[in-house]
Amino acid sequence: MALVAGVNIPDNLRVEHSLQKLYGVGPALAKKVLEGANITTNPRVRDMTDDELSRIRAALDKSGRKIEGDLRREVQMNIRRLIDIGCYRGTRHRRGLPVRGQRTRTNARTKRGGRRTIAGKRRTVAKK
Repeated sequence: MALVAGVNIPDNLRVEHSLQKLYGVGPALAKKVLEGANITTNPRVRDMTDDELSRIRAALDKSGRKIEGDLRREVQMNIRRLIDIGCYRGTRHRRGLPVRGQRTRTNARTKRGGRRTIAGKRRTVAKK
C-alpha cells in the first residue's frame, strides 16, 4: 500500500478512486491533483513508480486544501465551539439529534438509535 498524507491508500484501485479514500478528497480534487502531478493516464496504485507517488504527494500539499487529520480536527473544533457557546445547533449535537432541521417524530433512526418498546402500550387495530 502506498502512503499518502499519512494514510495507506488501496493498491488495487485506480489512483483517482484511491485518492478519494482520503478524508476531504473528492472526485474533483482527485482529478485536480492528478493534473497537477502530470499523470495523464489513470493507472492502478500498485503500477505507479515512487516518483509518481511523490509528485502526487507534492500536488496534494500544493493544493492548499486541508485533508485528513487537520480537516477532522477543524470540524471537531467547530462542533466543540457550538456546544460551548450553547447555541441551538450545539445542544442538538450534545443530545445526538439531527442538527439541520429534520423531523424527529417519525424518522431520524440513525441519530436516535433503535426503537424501544414501551410497556403497556398496545397498537390499535383499525376496524372495518
